Amino acid sequence: MATKKAGGSTKNGRDSNPKMLGVKIYGGQSVTAGNIIVRQRGTEFHAGVNVGMGRDHTLFATADGVVKFEVKGQFGRRYVSVEA
Repeated sequence: MATKKAGGSTKNGRDSNPKMLGVKIYGGQSVTAGNIIVRQRGTEFHAGVNVGMGRDHTLFATADGVVKFEVKGQFGRRYVSVEA
């Protein structure tokens, strides 16, 4: 004989692991080539001068310099650049 009655399964009890998204290096801070500047889902920030974009939309520095955030264009796009 069972010591417990059959319990129904619950629909809760799941959670995804944190993805560590966001700005990693802020405006005015210095970077070396290859440093990750922003981790994001989609293009919340666009790549500017001396900044590359990875397959998962991660922005990284392609040259040594100082990070600069700016808003440009008629659609108010936010660009991240590295001023060497």
